[in-house]
This record gives sequence, C-alpha cells and structure tokens, in this order.
Amino acid sequence: MRRDERWGVGSILDRRLLRDSPRPIAVALSGGGDSLALTLMADAWAREHGRHLLILTVDHRLQAESAAWTDRCATLAARLGRPFRALAWEGDKPATGLPAAARRARHALLADAAREAGAHVILMGHTAGDLAEAAAMRAAGSTTPDPREWSPSPVWPQGRGVFLLRPLLAAGRADLRTWLSARGETWIDDPANTDLRYARSRARAATSVPAPIEPPPDRGLPLEGVATGGELVFDRPALRRAPSTEVRRLVATACVCAGGGERLPAGSRVARAADAALGTERFISTLAGARIEADGARIRITREPGEAARGGLQPMELPAGREVVWDGRFAITAQAPGLVVRPARRGDPFVERADAATIVPLVGDRFRAAMGLVEGEPL
Repeated sequence: MRRDERWGVGSILDRRLLRDSPRPIAVALSGGGDSLALTLMADAWAREHGRHLLILTVDHRLQAESAAWTDRCATLAARLGRPFRALAWEGDKPATGLPAAARRARHALLADAAREAGAHVILMGHTAGDLAEAAAMRAAGSTTPDPREWSPSPVWPQGRGVFLLRPLLAAGRADLRTWLSARGETWIDDPANTDLRYARSRARAATSVPAPIEPPPDRGLPLEGVATGGELVFDRPALRRAPSTEVRRLVATACVCAGGGERLPAGSRVARAADAALGTERFISTLAGARIEADGARIRITREPGEAARGGLQPMELPAGREVVWDGRFAITAQAPGLVVRPARRGDPFVERADAATIVPLVGDRFRAAMGLVEGEPL
C-alpha cells in the first residue's frame, strides 16, 4: 500500500519516529473508522522503513458485541501479517464516572502491553473531531484537554517511558471514511459514541466539523529543571521571565512528578504555589505530595517526607528479578530475594543491601516528558 500524504501523516511519523529502530511501534485499534485508517497508514509507513508494528485492541467488556469487534481487529492484523494482542478490562465497572474509568483502564492496558513488547510509542487515532469535541466540552464547563499530537502516556506508573502519537488531528472523520470506502474497507460503529448519557457523545452530536481543524501546537516551557534522584531544582529568577500560565503548568507538573502521584492538583492551589514561586521571599509549601522550598536563587521540589506518617511512603518487599515502581518515583529491581525498600531522608528509597538492587530514579525523565522536552521516539 502506498502511504497517503493527504493529511501529512507520513511526514508526522517521519518527524516523530525513528526509521531504523529494532523496537516495535504499537497502534491502538478499536475497529472504528479512525483507528482503522490509522492502522493502515501506520502499516504502510512501517513497511517502507522496515519497522515492526504491534496492533493492540482493548475490549472494555461494556458492549455485547465487543468480543466480535476484537475478532475483527485480529482478522485485520492477520491480513497485514502483524502481531496482535487482545487486551481486556476485567472486573466490576463503576456505577458513575464510567467514561473516565474506561479511559484510564484503556491507557493502562495499552501502556503495559507496549512496555512488555519494548515499544516506546503508541499510535492513537484521534482526529479533528476529537479536538472539536474537547472544545465543546470545555465550553460546557468541563476541564477536558485537547488531544496533543505528541504526549507521554497519561497513566502512571504503567505509562513510564511510553509516548502517544496522534498523527490524524488534521483529518476529519468523514474524509477518513471516504478514504476507507475507496479502498473497500469496512469499520465498526460503537453505539456508545451516540449514547447521550455521556458528555463526549453529547458534544459529538452538537459539534459540526465542516473542515479539518488545525491542531494546537505542542507547548514546551524552555526551562528544564536539574534532576537529581527524586529532586527537581529550578532557577527562580529564570521563572520570573516566563509567562505565569506556563509557570503554573511547570509547578503543577513538577509537584506531581516529585510527589509520585498521577493527578494534577487543583488549579487554585497551583496558582497560589506558582505566585509564591514568582515572588522573592523564602517559602516552604506542600502540593500533590511534594515539598516546595524556595530561596532567592533556587526552587527545590522534592517528596514530602511527612507522607510516610499518612501512609504515602510504605516499606515494600522486593520480588527478585522483577522491576517494581516504588512510591511512583523509583524503578527498583532486586537481584536477590528478601530485600525490602524503605523511605530514607527526604523520602528517597533505602535498601540495606544496595549492591543487590538496581535503583533508577524516574522523576527527571517523567518531568521532561510531561513538559514537552522529549520531542520524538526515544532510542
């Protein structure tokens, strides 16, 4: 199949992906028109560059037809000669907040499967329609962000080292389906997409996308913190030269990364901490499980050790030979059984037989990825 440059997909893949990596690229295929088109385009690009492509499908177990949909995705993968993994969201489903829970479960399953396969990138089939829907949802009072062309996986710690690439943000859904029909392809229409009980479905029904929407540019604050272990350090005078909105984003992101959590803190608390950071007075504050200390020259953001008393930092017995993430901040692999990791000063990990364990800090890399400082597929 010749790759189609109508929406610049090949150029985006050329810019974001490595051409000669032995690692696979993963693509999330639901069987719907958007992800089907992306899978076919990704397959063409991967063949051109000799890259391996792994096709992943998530069954949320929410529709009676979901098993049949997974079978259709498996059939496509077999037709393309690509490896395929079917993933399932098992267990009870929440009575409220189902779309958000399903989204998190989907991203966690995809990230785990990608990491297991050695893939650093998952291709996602979001389109101009998703941008329009996100804007409509925000207008209705939601905090839904725009899908970005390139971003780290939103789940932690499953998504460590995994990035999402959405090369179809300039494409309209109707155009993609015309493209598919011209090739004799058929796709799945999930009834959940028109279920008006859900905010995104209501936004989709109320949104008209007559022409592709230009995707928003990726943002990146040109202020990279110095990371040492679980600590981030920033030049305070340099922060004062940056826009206040970007300083708030930096403070929120740094605190989540240094605190080892997943969810961004409330905007009002972020605003207070960022305003203090932009001042000149010394201050100490806590936010999202992190401790912020500022003097005239530097801002240091570390784990709040008081979390140990509240259960946030717990000793953990380490399984031999298997990597685990401790406190959301360190990846630890024990080479011998019976090792226990405990919090030490400032909440850093302590293992009595340090020579029998490998401890890799995650805070710095996570922060750089979240702030847009990693622009393409890692080596």
